[in-house]
Parts: sequence; C-alpha cells; structure tokens
Amino acid sequence: MYKLKRTNSDDPDYQKLVLELDKDLAIRDGDEHAFFAQYNKSNAIKYVVVAYENEDAVGCGAIKEYEKEIIEIKRMFVPLEKRGKGIAFVVLKELETWAKELNYKKCILETGKKMPEAIQLYKKSNYKLIKNYGQYAEVESSVCFEKSLA
Repeated sequence: MYKLKRTNSDDPDYQKLVLELDKDLAIRDGDEHAFFAQYNKSNAIKYVVVAYENEDAVGCGAIKEYEKEIIEIKRMFVPLEKRGKGIAFVVLKELETWAKELNYKKCILETGKKMPEAIQLYKKSNYKLIKNYGQYAEVESSVCFEKSLA
C-alpha cells in the first residue's frame, strides 16, 4: 500500500521526482522539448500529491486551475523501475478527489503520443479523448483528455 501526501511544489520529494520527469521528457520529446517545457513549470503549484512506498517517494502528480470549474492534471510521474505497480493510478485518483473537494467539475490534461503508458492510464481511468486545447491546439504530437468529476 502506498502512502499519499498532499503538498505543494515546494516539497523536496516532489522536486526530486520532477527533475527525473524532466530528464525523461527531454529524451522522449526530442526537438519539441523546449516548446513543452515552457508549459511544465512546477513552481507555485498549490496542489501536489506525492506517493510513498515505505519512506521512498515513488510517484507524483499535480493539479492546477485551468478555468473556473476546470482543473488541469500536470506533472504525473513514476520512475521507470516503479512502473506497473498502480502508483500513477492511486496518485491520479487522489488528485481527482482533491479537485472535487475544491469544487472543480472537470479535469483536463495533455500528454504526448510518445507516452503510451500515460495514454493507457488515462483511458483506463475513464478519461475521454478531446480536441487538443489551448497551447496544444496545433501540436500534432499532443493527445488531450477530459473527465467529468460530477
């Protein structure tokens, strides 16, 4: 069983995981990394979840307001050696619970076509494919999803 901690982007365990995430994304995104990196700043995020196995931080995710009743899922990450154990699923569920508590009605998110494990997670979690939104509208390598919290 994993212990989940609600925190913010100042959390040192979150910051450590996000450094690993950014290294992974730099490899996967290739030439497009600079474009995506500008939208993945982790400073001043108020709602962060970190998952622990024993005392080790093994996953994270965050939510950030997109519009009045819409929250965006950001910075989901589980280190490679910990994947396949359901960690991302429990982090995502906790983020959704927190979003409901904050009175948001819908979650949206963007991931990349080069992230098949993320796409699988969101489909398994009942997220529906939507047209690419905002800064991702014309980005062919992006895949966007939404889920109603009602």
